[in-house]
Amino acid sequence: MSAKRIVSVTLFLLFVLAAPGALAQAAAAPAAKPALPHIVILATGGTIAGVQPKEGEAGYKSGSLSIDSLIKGAPGIEKLARLDGEQIASIGSQDMNDLVWGKLAKRANELLAQPDVDGIVVTHGTDTMEETAFFLGLVLRSDKPVVLVGSMRPATSASADGPLNLINGVAVAADPESKGHGVMVVVNDEIHTGRDVHKTHTTAVNTFVSVTRGTVGKVYYGKVKYGYTPTYRHTVRSEFATAPRSIYPPRVDIVFAHEGVDGTMVKCAVAAGAKGIILAGVGDGNATTDMINALAEAAKSGIVVVRASHVGFGMVRRNVELDDDKLGFVAGMDLNPQKSRVLLRVALTLTNDLKQIQKYFEEY
Repeated sequence: MSAKRIVSVTLFLLFVLAAPGALAQAAAAPAAKPALPHIVILATGGTIAGVQPKEGEAGYKSGSLSIDSLIKGAPGIEKLARLDGEQIASIGSQDMNDLVWGKLAKRANELLAQPDVDGIVVTHGTDTMEETAFFLGLVLRSDKPVVLVGSMRPATSASADGPLNLINGVAVAADPESKGHGVMVVVNDEIHTGRDVHKTHTTAVNTFVSVTRGTVGKVYYGKVKYGYTPTYRHTVRSEFATAPRSIYPPRVDIVFAHEGVDGTMVKCAVAAGAKGIILAGVGDGNATTDMINALAEAAKSGIVVVRASHVGFGMVRRNVELDDDKLGFVAGMDLNPQKSRVLLRVALTLTNDLKQIQKYFEEY
């Protein structure tokens, strides 16, 4: 037998003899677990971080707990994602303002641009949550999931709803199927789009309702199931997301229509320097003759007037209840007054052309 043949046979025998042990070791070694998604929680305060002065009392102080405390109070959340937390603000959402919005949007865009960040959860009070969610959906430049969560009961309350809402919010942000859904609100086992969600009850845990299109999905103890993908323009398809704009958008006021209302509120808004006025109208976005005449005068002076409705359900279409072409108004479509204000403020950073602004209300 040649020396070459002897070496080959020897190597083969060594492989065969060693293989059983090697295979046994490989079988005994545990399979590597896939890395958990990396989710960053940005805290702003709200009832979810609220503390009662005395156990059992209805009153509480919003934003009392840190984001670290909220994470520790949500058992099992660490199994869903690798979590980091940052405190953006510690306020009740009734005090949400442009400065916090600007800080929140800037930090969210920075984080979403990082390859190792898979999504963001924002803890927020429920009073203005729908406004913040809609605003972020207009200005964030990523298709990664962004989820707002809150609660109707403070953290120290019996049956506090915050911990499960936070767990479900992280689950939605960590789910690969959430990509491209825009900014969402997760509460009470439901997934809402930031555009469609409305707060409808002062204290009930099922206060949030998506009026026009229904919920985008459901989440049950961290298990996510989507029903549809939104088609309106948001995030990466929003022209506001890449446009340079002031951190303080122009002043836009809301005037409320009711029986016997005159034009005083409109004139006050004009005197205060409003660049836009939202009519929270009766019925199909209407108001008394006095108020409509005052709004028409404001429109003639260059102030953008948008007709919305305070009834809660339905769409305010162009030239149906009033002659918008003649009056120089914009129809708010199915956006409620507060969201109409958000969109108009952002729109006015780019243009005051009524046709373009009407197009925004039809597409966003």
